[in-house]
Amino acid sequence: MQNLLIVDDEPSICVSLSFALEDDYAVWTATDAETALETVQSEQIDCVLLDLSLGQSSGLALLSQIKTIRPQITVIMMTAYGTIESSVEAIKAGAYHYLTKPLHIDEVKLLLDKAFEFQALHKQVQVLSDAVKQQQSYAGIIGKSPVMGRVFELIKKVKDIPSSILITGESGTGKELVARAIHFEGNRSLAPFSVINCAAIPETLLESELFGHEKGTFTGAYQSKKGLFERSHGGTVFLDEIGEMPLSLQAKLLRVIQDRVVTPLGSYEQKEVDIRIIAATNRQLEDEVAKGTFREDLFYRLNVIPIRTPALRERMEDIAHLVDHFLQRCTLSMGKREKVFTPEAKKWLYSYTYPGNVREVANIVEYAVALSQGERITLEDLPPALTERKQDVQGRQSERDGVIIPNGITLDEAERRVILHTLERHAGHRKKTADQLGISERGLRQKLKQYLEIE
Repeated sequence: MQNLLIVDDEPSICVSLSFALEDDYAVWTATDAETALETVQSEQIDCVLLDLSLGQSSGLALLSQIKTIRPQITVIMMTAYGTIESSVEAIKAGAYHYLTKPLHIDEVKLLLDKAFEFQALHKQVQVLSDAVKQQQSYAGIIGKSPVMGRVFELIKKVKDIPSSILITGESGTGKELVARAIHFEGNRSLAPFSVINCAAIPETLLESELFGHEKGTFTGAYQSKKGLFERSHGGTVFLDEIGEMPLSLQAKLLRVIQDRVVTPLGSYEQKEVDIRIIAATNRQLEDEVAKGTFREDLFYRLNVIPIRTPALRERMEDIAHLVDHFLQRCTLSMGKREKVFTPEAKKWLYSYTYPGNVREVANIVEYAVALSQGERITLEDLPPALTERKQDVQGRQSERDGVIIPNGITLDEAERRVILHTLERHAGHRKKTADQLGISERGLRQKLKQYLEIE
C-alpha cells in the first residue's frame, strides 16, 4: 500500500480526503508546513496532496523543500484559486499535476492512480538506465576506467585458452572476480569452477583436498575421496593465496601443471585431469622465490599469463559507480526502500583512497545502509573510522595547502580533485571557486553535476 500525505490548512479537508482515500492508501495529514516536513522526513511518503496556500505559508515553498529532501516524491498541488500562472509555477517547481477546488474524489483517485503509474515507470526507466551503465562493466566487475578496460580486454583474450594464469594485486581488488570472469565467459563455463584458499587449510588437509585420498590412508579416511583437481575435470581450479602453499605441495602442483595427472594419497594410480589453473596472490612471488619460500620453476609455470588487478586508488573514477552498485545491492538484500547519499556524504566517499580497495567500499556502503534512518544517507551515517582517517589525511594535506595528485590517475580524476579542493578552500562558495579556477559559474555547476551529481 502506498503512503499518502495530505497537507491543507483546513482540517475539514484533511479529514474528508483522508476518509475517502484511507481504503486505498496509508494516509497521513498535516495542517502546516512544519508538520508536513517532519512527516516527509520520518515516514516513507510516496505522494503528497499539497494545498497551494497554507495560511501564512506558501505551498510552493513547501513543495521546493519537499523536493529537496525527497526528490522522488510525487506532489499534486491543490488550490481554490487556480490560474495558468500558478499552474506553470507549480509544475516548474516539480509538481506532478494540479487540482482545482472544490475537489471531486473520483478525479482525485484517478489522478493518484496515474501519479503512481508514473512513479513506477520512472523507477523502471532508472533500472534500465542502470543496466545501460553496467554495460560498460564486464562479467559483473564494475569499472569504466581505462586501467580496468585493459583488464577486461585481457580477460577476453585469455578466456578460451588453457594456459595457466597468475592474478596479482592487493587484497580486496577483486582477484577472484577476475578468475570467475575468465571461467564463466570462456569455453569452460559449463564445467566446474572450484575455489580453494591455500592459506586457510592446514598442509595435511590441503593435500588431501587437492589430490584426494584412498580409503584407510590416514585416521578418519573411512572412504575414498576424489580431490579437487579430479572433481574439476574439464573446468577451472582457482588457487587463491598461492604464495601460502607449502613447498612440499608446490612440487606436486608443478607435476599437475606439467603432466596433467594427479596421484591420490595412498594410491599409485595416476589419473589424467583436464583443468585450467588460475592462481592468485597479494605477495610479490619474485621476492618469495629469492627467499627460497616459493619454487622458481612453479612460478614460471603459473605466470604464463600475468594479470594485475589495480588498486582502487589507481582508478578513482570508478568509485562513484562502485558506490551506486553496492548501494543498490545492499538495499535490495536488506529489503529496504531506495536510499540516496547526500552530496556531502558522496563528496567524502568519492575522495577517500580506500586502502582496503573494493572490499572496503562494499563494507562502508553496507554499514551506511544498515544504520541510516530514512532515505538519505548522511555524513554522520558513515563509519566513524572512515571520517577519522580522512580527517587525518586532510589535516596533513592542509599543512601543505595544496591538493595531492597521485601517479596513475586520469585527467578527469585530477580535475575533480582540484575542483573539490578549491571549493573546500572557499567554504562552498561557488562564485569564488569559479573565479579562482578561471571558469564560469555555469561551467562549475556542470562539473559538479558531472563529478558529484550536485546541481
